Amino acid sequence: MTRSVSLPTQLPDHTELPEEDGTFVKNFQEHPQSIILTDSIGTVLQKRHPDGQYAIGQDSGIYWRLTDPPQRGCEAPDWFYVPNVPPLLNGQYRRSYVLWQEHITPLVVLEFASGDGTEERDNTPLAVANRKKDSKPGKFWVYEQVMRIPYYGIFSMSLGTLEVYHLQDGTYQRLTSNDRGHYDIPPLGVELGLWEGNYQNQHQRWLRWWDNEGNLLLTGEERAALAEERAEKAERSQREAISRLANMGLNAEQIAEVLNVSLAEVKAIVRIES
Repeated sequence: MTRSVSLPTQLPDHTELPEEDGTFVKNFQEHPQSIILTDSIGTVLQKRHPDGQYAIGQDSGIYWRLTDPPQRGCEAPDWFYVPNVPPLLNGQYRRSYVLWQEHITPLVVLEFASGDGTEERDNTPLAVANRKKDSKPGKFWVYEQVMRIPYYGIFSMSLGTLEVYHLQDGTYQRLTSNDRGHYDIPPLGVELGLWEGNYQNQHQRWLRWWDNEGNLLLTGEERAALAEERAEKAERSQREAISRLANMGLNAEQIAEVLNVSLAEVKAIVRIES
């Protein structure tokens, strides 16, 4: 039987609850997988929350009930997003997310399964778990029946498969992918899907975001590389245009005026004396 908990007069907050359970069971892929999700969706969230009122958790605890020990009343999704909450609490960094303190449930929770996702689909209710010593209810049941997370995704990293569930009429319904093989998350205006490529020196299938038109949301590094490529292409095009006009007989001043570039730039390329 589960030991009864004597409730305090005031429930603990994020500074009074454990922020870790002392284990180190994460594989090498989970950390970069969290980073690529957070990095690439940043521009979307900045537009949706210009006031900065949102929080992202990466392997962080969500406390949903008070237990002894406290960790039994906590789930730690690999990635989750909560809209309309401050990034700091009373000027302090979040140590965990406490539902009885926040009153706003995460919109999206993602789990990165090392196996086939059996643990992440565990639907064992609290009443059944209480019959066994040191047993916890299943993640699926907690997210669906207690936290009531609108969107729950299970990404099997070893199999390279993705399942996405949407809470409808109080129960999770497994979503069907769209024509692009992605899963729509309408409240965010994005799609969730799988992308194969290299990230942080690891080539594999990654869980990533796309906009609702099917454009991949890029990380900061990818955006910088794209900007550099565009700048180089524009420079090449400009050099070609200057050379072409010079061959047509235009002088440096005329080329600068036609292309709206500086006279120095023109002279540096074709070495024409005015």
